[in-house]
Amino acid sequence: MHIELKCFASIVNPGTCDYVGGTAYELKEGQTVEDLIQAAGVDKEKLKIAFVNGRVVAFDTVLQPGDQVGLAPAVGGM
Repeated sequence: MHIELKCFASIVNPGTCDYVGGTAYELKEGQTVEDLIQAAGVDKEKLKIAFVNGRVVAFDTVLQPGDQVGLAPAVGGM
């Protein structure tokens, strides 16, 4: 299934987790936000919030085809 991933602030890494245009990933049915984090090579310890289609979700949220995922680190007053 096709998933689009965007990263914000200090976790941006062009090619694996970009902000501009996002990065496409192909995952298997039943995989989670955490599986996507691992596939992208993002350090989960640096993350504060995950979004799926604009809503804050837990890292164990199961993804659906076409989901747009955003990852954000702890910044400022978070």
